[in-house]
Amino acid sequence: MQITCPFLWICGIEIKAYSVRIIQQEILMKIQLFIPCYIDQLYPQTGFNTIKLLEKAGCEVRYNPNQTCCGQPAFNSGYWDEAAVLAYKFLNDFDPALPVVSPSGSCTSFVIHHYHKLLKDKPGLLQQLENQKQHIYELSDFLVNKLHFNDFNASFPHKVTYHDSCSALREYGIKNEPRELLSRVNGLQLIEMEECETCCGFGGTFAVKSPDISAAMAEKKVQNALASGAEYIISTEASCLMNINGYINKHKLPLKGIHLADVLANF
Repeated sequence: MQITCPFLWICGIEIKAYSVRIIQQEILMKIQLFIPCYIDQLYPQTGFNTIKLLEKAGCEVRYNPNQTCCGQPAFNSGYWDEAAVLAYKFLNDFDPALPVVSPSGSCTSFVIHHYHKLLKDKPGLLQQLENQKQHIYELSDFLVNKLHFNDFNASFPHKVTYHDSCSALREYGIKNEPRELLSRVNGLQLIEMEECETCCGFGGTFAVKSPDISAAMAEKKVQNALASGAEYIISTEASCLMNINGYINKHKLPLKGIHLADVLANF
């Protein structure tokens, strides 16, 4: 059975139904990678592992080396004019016709939920934002809900617990997606810790401005993880893991924070 694709019919061409699906899939599988500052500067292997995962899931990964910070630290510190410059740059660094995928729920949610505040006096850019933010994804959301790819045949024979980051959980809205991916990892035992949704104390510049409070919150998070019997704390947020690992390393505790992408890439 043949169907006529409206655009191709104008060109005088008819194609089979399954051909339409293949064309659509090829377009979908071309994606752009957005790497947050913390991963770029401190955890580059997480970025490489993200590419490894996306390619195994069937994506053609494009990376624009001109990309920079999304502007969230400046925004949270009250420097909105400076953040607006970075918002404008972000929108022009990425092709609006292709999905943007990032191993961070915090940065993606900032673009989706806060850029409009920075661009409110620029109607042209606001419209561009409305078009682009429909295609910006955190990694686990993209894999599970967009690609429907949840099994990398990875192996990680350890007891782990999961930290729900504030921005990823409450602003971006991921909860089950990382856990679904972890449930498919060979040898991995996921143990939920107490207060898994409680802040780790990072909060961007909060950790710098209120270090004592931040350290106390990190201590609580780490103690809950240790009490669960886990060997690793997993999260989608490199910034949270930096704060958590800072406390762990200072006190020489038998625990380690690790990014979700770094676990899934063990295949």
